Amino acid sequence: MPTIQLSQLSAEVSREDILKAIDQLDEQELDELVSGVLKLRARRRAPALSKAESDLLLKINEGIPKDLWDRYHTLILKRDDETLGPDEYAELLTLSDQVEEYNAQRIGYLVELARLRGVSLDKLMSDLGIHPINHG
Repeated sequence: MPTIQLSQLSAEVSREDILKAIDQLDEQELDELVSGVLKLRARRRAPALSKAESDLLLKINEGIPKDLWDRYHTLILKRDDETLGPDEYAELLTLSDQVEEYNAQRIGYLVELARLRGVSLDKLMSDLGIHPINHG
């Protein structure tokens, strides 16, 4: 079992315990954690990466701005509760377009990185630990 150092505290923590703790995070916290882990992974590999690859990884891991993400999820909750007014509905449509644009840009960066590495998009995403979200 690996030992991890948390500030002044040292403890043995299994991967299973870490995954159980992560499972308690909400969706946004999980997205932020995954982004942080991918940035950490990118930094560790940085000496072996070209500038173009490093730049693309930074863009891939940038994420959606917090204020946009927070408002989007607030409106989604109101929509699900059927308390969304007409103006908020219009705002949700605009924000949905913006979220889709960020995701499309991210996919474009992933495609470019896959091309640079000479691998398929599926292989690259698997290598980076990026998995499609199933909303079904």
